[in-house]
Amino acid sequence: MKTELIGMSLTELEDFLEAMGEKRFRGRQVYRWIYRNRVRSFAEMTDLPRGIREELAKIACLTLPCILQERISEDGTRKLLLQLKDRKTIEMVIIPHQVTGGTRYTACISSQVGCPVRCLFCAPGASGFERNLEVYEIVGQALLGLQWGISNVVFMGMGEPLLNYQAVLQTVGLLIDHQGINIGQRHITISTAGEARGIRWLAREGLQVTLAVSLHSARDELRDVLVPLNRKYPLAVLREALNFYQGKTRRRVTLEYVLLDKVNTGWEDAQALIRFTRGLLVNVNLIPYNEVECGEYRCPQREVIDRFKMWLTRAGVNVTLREEKGADIEAACGQLKTKKVNGGQQENTRQR
Repeated sequence: MKTELIGMSLTELEDFLEAMGEKRFRGRQVYRWIYRNRVRSFAEMTDLPRGIREELAKIACLTLPCILQERISEDGTRKLLLQLKDRKTIEMVIIPHQVTGGTRYTACISSQVGCPVRCLFCAPGASGFERNLEVYEIVGQALLGLQWGISNVVFMGMGEPLLNYQAVLQTVGLLIDHQGINIGQRHITISTAGEARGIRWLAREGLQVTLAVSLHSARDELRDVLVPLNRKYPLAVLREALNFYQGKTRRRVTLEYVLLDKVNTGWEDAQALIRFTRGLLVNVNLIPYNEVECGEYRCPQREVIDRFKMWLTRAGVNVTLREEKGADIEAACGQLKTKKVNGGQQENTRQR
């Protein structure tokens, strides 16, 4: 079986070439070709002697996810259905943002096939959990995204990133390396449903990435239902982890709050959220629910959304309302799910 080189660090590639009987600097050359120049074959690595290129082709491979389907939204958002080596499928989304001087792009990538957290309102959880992604499968999504000139990466696709901690951390290391992909740390966001142990681990890494927490309720009795992980890490434990994280990093945390009609948008919900945020350095990002097929939840009316936001703002909470993109192609928040397509093969469709 050939050795997969995508996902290897600089040191690992130096070790690999040295094990082939080559000088370590050859590993540095291969590293730059993979991550900076983003070539897809050893034949393109033109500063390597032909003999090395031929030997690499025999014993190693460079595997990116295969794009099975691409859908483009009216707002320019792209949703890519990707197939992995074992024929399982995931999705990633390329999101455009208009800025002064042009357009920037964010890659929303997956860390697992399916999701074990099983939030009731989120399609990935309903599709079930199959396995963690390997480092090369996560990095490969970012490498695909670079063809659109992405400048930001968010781990908000399928899966709970902090339950695939080591692979996600290794991916971040490759993304931020200035000798390779070179994406700024503050342009990377890791989103979690509240994996408190992973938050504490991340706090000790010395990174400047952004942490986002999918909160959705600040009342334990409701969050137990909406986000079952709350039964393991209730709000008090999650808040302690966030305090620890901020004590280590001094970084502001984003609290994501999906607005569900007649579920978590009342006065009591707003007051609980206000209490939860006190003493924390946070932004609250309100997300009107993106409805999914056969889902039991509904998006609130605009006046309900505006009222909930007003309650938070008047209490001094830093709050924003997310501008959703890609809903017309099921590429907005929470819509990633598993469908049956040709021949019973699974298709994962996401909405974030």
